[in-house]
Amino acid sequence: MSTKNTNSLKNTLTGNQSKDKVLTQTKRVFKSFYEAPKTMLMVSNETGILRANICRYVRKMRQYDNIAEVKKGLCEVSKHRAGFLTTDPNQFPKSNQLKMF
Repeated sequence: MSTKNTNSLKNTLTGNQSKDKVLTQTKRVFKSFYEAPKTMLMVSNETGILRANICRYVRKMRQYDNIAEVKKGLCEVSKHRAGFLTTDPNQFPKSNQLKMF
């Protein structure tokens, strides 16, 4: 029976790799939404990233106002009504709220 601590090796290998993978996937998702307004399913098919991960990344981007819904329409993939998102600030919808100051 071995007395080596394999958990430290496992944490070292998977810890850094998963952080790098998340950062790379986030950049790919951001770039895909920047090119043109798309639904999350369209980005998933284009990038090969799971839609659940894309939903997580979109949630983070919404917290920092890096993404906005431009329109609602039929998704080209699912043929269902969905929101089209973009990360291009030039395409963000203008606010109708009057400025207070």
